[in-house]
Amino acid sequence: MKFESIKKLLQDVKPYDKGTHTMWTDPYISKQLLHYHLNPDMGAASRTEEAIHHTIQWIVECLNQSTGTILDLGCGPGLYTSRLAKKGYTVTGVDYAAHSIAYAKQYANEHHLTIDYMCGDYLEIEMDTREKYDMVMMIYCDFGVLIPEDRKKLIQRVYNLLKVGGIFIFDALDQEGIVDMSFQKHWECDEGVFWQPEPYMLLTNSLHFPDYKALLDEHIVIDKRGDYKLYRFWNHYFSPQDVEDIFKTEGFRRIDAYPQLLKGEGAYNDKHVTFYKVTK
Repeated sequence: MKFESIKKLLQDVKPYDKGTHTMWTDPYISKQLLHYHLNPDMGAASRTEEAIHHTIQWIVECLNQSTGTILDLGCGPGLYTSRLAKKGYTVTGVDYAAHSIAYAKQYANEHHLTIDYMCGDYLEIEMDTREKYDMVMMIYCDFGVLIPEDRKKLIQRVYNLLKVGGIFIFDALDQEGIVDMSFQKHWECDEGVFWQPEPYMLLTNSLHFPDYKALLDEHIVIDKRGDYKLYRFWNHYFSPQDVEDIFKTEGFRRIDAYPQLLKGEGAYNDKHVTFYKVTK
């Protein structure tokens, strides 16, 4: 086992150090992610059926119109896009995971839903900015995943894609929830489930960078040959004032916060997630 290499990776981690591998494009892991997305009893890759239902109700209230155009960034297998299309909205979904997009397209075809799905990085994929949307949405705390320079790039892109008066809705961790989080290391051995089909050892480390309001979950997957893959997942937490400062500098005119819409348990699912509606 390459102890020195692993030790070096774990020491002196700096904000926004990257891992050696990415999860979203891995053929095996992306299949596991799709399974987690579609399991209604889990709040892991996506939220529970009840939480999704309540979020859809809130989205419709925010849009305040029975028809309109919606762009879902990080749409996954279409849990929100399909429900919104059934309500009569014209919906576009973008996601990086090919398996999720394939499932979303299949579901749309089987249920006779007209939804435009695109597979790619929503920061990079080519989109026609002449086509303006009534709403752009990003759900499951994906906004906080972006490092600051990518966050700025996203906000500018969203601004260009929205109609005047259009809204951007997203959710993010609030800073009060940090006191309930634990930052520690642990390890486990697995015969092969989520990270790869073969047996592996998993080392997990959670870190907090308060000066950046940043959180890091890193996972090192070590196979029986001693080879390893490092996955790093950054996230951020915000106060309503943080969000207002971020968006007002980019030209948005109004920011509304909606705390405690969720009634679930655990990170990304409980009262410490705040939803935001930002108006162009």
